[in-house]
Amino acid sequence: MSKTRVMIADDHALMREGIIAFLKFYDDIEVVGEASNGLEAIEKVEKLKPDVIIMDISMPELGGIEATVEIKKRQPDIKVLILSQYDDKEYVSRLLKAGVSGYILKQAVGTDLITAIRAVAKGESYLYSSIATKVIDGYLGRFGEISVEDPYEKLTDREKQVLKLIAEGHSHKEIAEMLNISTKTVIAHQTNISEKLDLHSRAALIKFAIMKGIIKLDM
Repeated sequence: MSKTRVMIADDHALMREGIIAFLKFYDDIEVVGEASNGLEAIEKVEKLKPDVIIMDISMPELGGIEATVEIKKRQPDIKVLILSQYDDKEYVSRLLKAGVSGYILKQAVGTDLITAIRAVAKGESYLYSSIATKVIDGYLGRFGEISVEDPYEKLTDREKQVLKLIAEGHSHKEIAEMLNISTKTVIAHQTNISEKLDLHSRAALIKFAIMKGIIKLDM
């Protein structure tokens, strides 16, 4: 029987170690690697070619949302299962649009995680019960409402990555090194972001990022 190859991306070493220790009890699942942030996850996916990535949302450098977008562009067949403490509708909606296959909360029991891994590995979708309720409520709540375009969705994938890193307090030079682009390109991205969002200071961009759930104050 072929095993489901799993990679774990979470910035907490104890969380990664706990998941790895738990998954060892299941013969149909094999952990092939781990990453402590989104950039490392993107890099390791290219080498390890996992079937499923268990992805945290809030990580330093690139977070789970930005990493998921990049990974799905490069390796569309890889399944991403979000494992997070956050059940914010902003996060759920954005990640579903990014192409995640499943979303489970860290408060879930271990058997829920196994069920989720097996489901997404087979090409199915998996939403933890409370997440599914929010998704359905959000969907039903849109009926009869006037559709208002989300300014965040005007940004390109790269601009979303740059916005998160700006909001986390990184300098133009640091962002350039993380994303392997020039400082001039980073500045150009920030200019485009400011124009699209009509926010023309770093403080305003940070406030927007917090409001949209792009970063968390308790990171």
